[in-house]
Amino acid sequence: MDAAALWTPTPDRVAASNLHAFAAHVAAAHGVDVTGYEAMHRWSVERPAQFWAAVWSFAEVVGERGARVIDDDAGGELWRTRYFPDARLNFAQNLLRRNDDSPALLFAREDGARRALTWAELHDLGARIQGALRRAGVEAGDRVAAWLPNAPEAYALMLAAAGLGAVFSSCSPDFGVQGVLDRFGQIEPVVLVAVDGYHY
Repeated sequence: MDAAALWTPTPDRVAASNLHAFAAHVAAAHGVDVTGYEAMHRWSVERPAQFWAAVWSFAEVVGERGARVIDDDAGGELWRTRYFPDARLNFAQNLLRRNDDSPALLFAREDGARRALTWAELHDLGARIQGALRRAGVEAGDRVAAWLPNAPEAYALMLAAAGLGAVFSSCSPDFGVQGVLDRFGQIEPVVLVAVDGYHY
């Protein structure tokens, strides 16, 4: 039984979509017509190395891609497949490519408090937090734990830790003590950042 479409984008909206732009990128770079979802899906399954290489270039990922796009040792088992096994990149560097006065984070709390952080303000906050982490001795491979609400400072802390090559883990303040110990006890963090209260 065919279901009726709930919504169909206008041709102008389709033409302005990232998928349409990616299809144009693929046509220019690989000479393949992947116009339409079905064609794109078929090409991604039949030529996964070309597809993922095109995604890397289209997304302008900052980093070293490495020679291999797909790990050849997976034996055809999708769940064992590793993409870009030789790649080296920094997650925070890729997320913080912008540094201007446009909004980066829009925050709304349950009690009605609202804040907006620009990309420039997020860079500044992240840099200050990263400086504090460095002074605390955090290095690549260390773990940083956050017992924080879902607020801009938590996001900036994650970016600061990632920028140093540290592993970040967090949980909300309404976790009980045992829940926090269970989560953070597994990773043995070198730094714990916490708040003294939160609002519902």
